[in-house]
Amino acid sequence: MKYLVEFIGTFFLVTTIGCTVINGGDGVIPPLAIGSVLMVMIYAGGHVSGAHYNPAVTLAVFLRGKCPAKDVPGYMIAQVLGAVGAAAIVLFLKKNPPVEALTPDVSRALVAEFLFTFALCSVVLNVATSKNTAGNSNYGLAIGFTVLAGAFAVGPISGGVFNPAVAVGITVLGKSALANIWIYLVANFAAGAAAAAVFKLINPNDK
Repeated sequence: MKYLVEFIGTFFLVTTIGCTVINGGDGVIPPLAIGSVLMVMIYAGGHVSGAHYNPAVTLAVFLRGKCPAKDVPGYMIAQVLGAVGAAAIVLFLKKNPPVEALTPDVSRALVAEFLFTFALCSVVLNVATSKNTAGNSNYGLAIGFTVLAGAFAVGPISGGVFNPAVAVGITVLGKSALANIWIYLVANFAAGAAAAAVFKLINPNDK
């Protein structure tokens, strides 16, 4: 069931991204919609799977010691399949529209993606896995708003992806060139690993 939850959450996240950035709303609409759907999907699925919906988050939670190694491949596969399925649905709903691929500056995109994926993973670890914040009711809001803030801050620089599964989804949609997917994979996974290391450094007694 937890893999199904990861599939569903990622599916709705990428569907929202695709529908709002391809012939959809401009300005504040996509970040608000994306941050909001992530928030509600986290509240919906957090009690079942932890509501990662992001391979970089799964890596961070695993390295932090709160996700069993045996679950990592299943989580990541479910997330990527959810993103691919969402891309197919978006193309159907939008009637296969012409899509212009992003053309990010590599160095700036790498830095932007690393910084805000680090912020996202750090927030997840601190509000959803720490014993010091156990039982809080604001974890979904905090995580969703981190993505919202990141999309506003660096969306024009990198696309505001912060998620390897989303990177796969927007590549299938044609919103990002296949040749650029490595930017997101490298920056996002590196940020997830760094966030786990920093969390363990700051919270040595939180096992």
